[in-house]
Amino acid sequence: MRRTEPSAEREGLDRSSLSALSDKINKICEGLLFILMTAMIAITTLQIVFRFFFEALVWSEELTRFLLVASSLVGASIGFKRGSHIAITFLANKLSPKASKALGVFIQLASMAFFVIVGWYGILMMKSEGGQTTPALGISMAWIYLFYPAVSLVIMVHLLDSLLKILRRD
Repeated sequence: MRRTEPSAEREGLDRSSLSALSDKINKICEGLLFILMTAMIAITTLQIVFRFFFEALVWSEELTRFLLVASSLVGASIGFKRGSHIAITFLANKLSPKASKALGVFIQLASMAFFVIVGWYGILMMKSEGGQTTPALGISMAWIYLFYPAVSLVIMVHLLDSLLKILRRD
């Protein structure tokens, strides 16, 4: 029988359902990002082949542009989950543990406020521009603007999970 370290066992018990949800969402986002990037490569390759040998695919550039936006947003959510977004840490490294914790809480709350605004304006754009359709694909712009509130919600889950981890730190 394998013994587990007490700290690893405690970590497993302390693991919140929010953290598990954040992990599951991130796993889905990683798979979605792979699909989006693969689709971009395949569509761009098809466009090159068709432009060279046949007639150009008029819808491919527009779809590739929307896939790029979607993959950038999904990639950003993965970056927030992993904590790999750009950060300036020289100030936080010089602070006391208590002040560093307070700064971390402030940063998480400010980030959450930013993504509430992004999500809100995404919803407003869905409502105001939803009647328009894309020129080549003919789909409602509401589907395009849905990326913003959806990804904002995902990032908010990751930020809330990170905030709770900061608050639990000693």
